[in-house]
Amino acid sequence: MARSGADGMGTGGTGAGGTRVKAARRPEIRLPALEPFTGGGLEPDGDYDGLEFREADLAGQDGSGSRFLDCALTECALDEVRLRHASVLDSTLTSVRGVGTNLAEATLRDVELIDARLGGTQMHAAVLERVLIRGGKIDCLNLRMARLRDVVFEGCVLVEPDFGGARLERVEFVDCALKGADFHAATLKDVDLRGAVSLEISGGLDRLAGAVISTTQLLDLAPVLAMQWGIRVED
Repeated sequence: MARSGADGMGTGGTGAGGTRVKAARRPEIRLPALEPFTGGGLEPDGDYDGLEFREADLAGQDGSGSRFLDCALTECALDEVRLRHASVLDSTLTSVRGVGTNLAEATLRDVELIDARLGGTQMHAAVLERVLIRGGKIDCLNLRMARLRDVVFEGCVLVEPDFGGARLERVEFVDCALKGADFHAATLKDVDLRGAVSLEISGGLDRLAGAVISTTQLLDLAPVLAMQWGIRVED
C-alpha cells in the first residue's frame, strides 16, 4: 500500500519574496505479492486487485469504470485502450506504451508511471493525487480540466501537454523537458517549474501566478512575454 510522507513538504523551496513553495508529496508504493493476470482481457467495471499485468496486450480493450488496486502493469501495450472513469490506486505502471489511451475522468491515486512511451493520451477531467511520472516521453497529453495535486514530473519529456482549465496544486517539474505546454485558463498553486531543463509555453503565460520559475527561465520567456504584452524591444 502507498504511504505519504509525514509532513508533505519534501524539499520544497523559496519563491519570489521569500514565500515558501510547498513540495509535492510523493507516493510510496509497497505492493503485496502479486498474482499474474490470466484473464482473457479487460472488462467494463472490472475489479482487479493484487494482479501483475506483464507484457499484456491490452490494445483496444474496454476497461471503462474498472478499479485497479495494488496492481503492477509492466511493458504492456495500451493503444486505444478505454479506461474512462477507471480508478488506479496504489499501483505501478512501468515501460507501458501506446497511442490514444483513454483515461478521461479517471482517478489515479498513489501511482508511479515509469519510463512510459505514450502519445495522444486522454486524461481530461481526470484526478491525479500523489502521482510520480518519471522518465519516458509523453506526446500530446490531454489534461484539460483535470485536477492535479501532489504530482511530480521527473526526468521525462512532455511534448505539447495541454493543461487548459486544469487545477494544479503542489506540482513539481524536476529535470524534465516541457515543450509547447499550454496553461490556458489553468489555476496554479505551489507549482514549481524551476527544475525543468527546458520550459516552452505556448499558451496561458498569464496563468502562471501561483507558480515559481528561475531567473534564467524568466529571461528565456522574456521574448514571449514581450510579444504577449505588446512590448517592442529594440537595441
